[in-house]
Amino acid sequence: MKLLKTALVALVLLLNLFIAQPSWAGRPDLTKSSDYTEVTQAIDNLLQIKNTPDQTEYTPEEIQKKLGDLKLQKYILETAQDWAQCRNETGKTLGVYAHKAKKSPQQNTLYFLGDGQVTDNDWNCDGVYLPTGSLVTELGQELTEPLAIKIVDGTQLVAKANPETGAVEFNVPPTQVFKAGEGTWSIPNLSQADIDASVPNAPIED
Repeated sequence: MKLLKTALVALVLLLNLFIAQPSWAGRPDLTKSSDYTEVTQAIDNLLQIKNTPDQTEYTPEEIQKKLGDLKLQKYILETAQDWAQCRNETGKTLGVYAHKAKKSPQQNTLYFLGDGQVTDNDWNCDGVYLPTGSLVTELGQELTEPLAIKIVDGTQLVAKANPETGAVEFNVPPTQVFKAGEGTWSIPNLSQADIDASVPNAPIED
């Protein structure tokens, strides 16, 4: 009888292990990513600047805002349950950069995400492409050249259109903004009309 009970307990533990394993395997540990290293280093640097305000060109308000943005990014990286995803609620097709999760983003590929779609959580959405002429609330002006914005791993980005101005708005601030020729991302010169004419091809949630 004792042997039967032991075998039963072992079987239950084994079943629990198999049931729980997918959730363990699916959650990425983003505290080991390059994004986490960069964010924590940026926080340390900014705290040093904050302690020596006479040696910086930034105002205390600008430092505090940047520090808040960085702490949000650090929180996202520490608590994310999935890879970064981008949701398009702009009413138009949206250009997004993405790569297969767990693979090195040696060359972030530009995809087109249809309105109402969200990128697949087995992929990592690295950022958003903004064509010339875009109105972007966070950047405060109409763009005179195409830009790419980067988000940290684990971010659940939502892009919406302001109902009054039509400007694109994001639920979280971007971590970096690239112009063509900056960084390693390909930033082609496309118009919104070009993007709208493209067939959506981003990997999406079923």
